[in-house]
Amino acid sequence: MARIWKFGSDVNTDQIVPGRYAPYMLKNEDDLRKYPFVEARPDFAPNVQPGDILVGGNNFGCGSSREYAPLALKMVGVGAIIAPLFARIFFRNALNLGIPLFTVDLTEQLQDGQQVQLDLATGLLTTDPGEQIQLPEPSLFMREVWQAGGIVPFYRQYGRFPGEAA
Repeated sequence: MARIWKFGSDVNTDQIVPGRYAPYMLKNEDDLRKYPFVEARPDFAPNVQPGDILVGGNNFGCGSSREYAPLALKMVGVGAIIAPLFARIFFRNALNLGIPLFTVDLTEQLQDGQQVQLDLATGLLTTDPGEQIQLPEPSLFMREVWQAGGIVPFYRQYGRFPGEAA
């Protein structure tokens, strides 16, 4: 089971990882694990578990194009992010890192701290107490990137990009 971490609309990359922490991260990338939502939600980094799911409102990941914001989320093991609309550069950075993203509004159906189970292969989200929500089907390209753990691992494994002829 995974935990839902619920956020509002317009969650920007400075809220995910404030820019002032960049010098620390440049010294040791592992330090990224300390900083996701360090100011916006201080309980997040010490308590998030691998596989936990973020649910946000419109415009998730807006702001600067800092790749270390989604990288920090990957490093703490975020299992997926669900929001009705993602900032375009955040969406691409997260996809490149292999973070599953689903574009759908579940802010009314899911509660902060709720326990859920997500089957990435089918896109079926099962909540506690047993409600099932079918998420939008991701493209084959996205599923291949997720399964490989990101675009670079995919390329290293197959010597091509998803969608290119083998």
